[in-house]
Amino acid sequence: QFVSRLEDFPADRWKLLIDVMLVGPAMLSRALLPAMREQGFGRIINIGSIHSLVASPYKSAYVAAKHGLIGFSKTLALETGDTDITVNTICPSYVKTPLVEKQIAAQAKENGISEEEVINKIMLEPMPKKQFIDISEIAGTV
Repeated sequence: QFVSRLEDFPADRWKLLIDVMLVGPAMLSRALLPAMREQGFGRIINIGSIHSLVASPYKSAYVAAKHGLIGFSKTLALETGDTDITVNTICPSYVKTPLVEKQIAAQAKENGISEEEVINKIMLEPMPKKQFIDISEIAGTV
């Protein structure tokens, strides 16, 4: 993740995020699909984000990649509809990880607010339970 206004966003960092979060799943799926087709079965589960569905300021590369992942998954689902291969994307909201911990400080700096305000107003405000999601919840969904 990288949090910055687009005009200050390093181009190489922007491209890296797209490569990792969008090109990576596409190329991995491309590599695995022949074996899935051969066995007549497969499951592709992409991990999206709340940012696959909505946007936040200062996260242009992340949001673009995650929105793209939804479109990629829909397209691949149509392409594999002739066999028992399913393609889905799980879109959790904020999960308390080291990545999110770093974002809290970066968002506070970009928005000129405290870290507590980032957590309560930006991250948890739109979430029904007003709490971070646990990694085990995502694993259970998979």
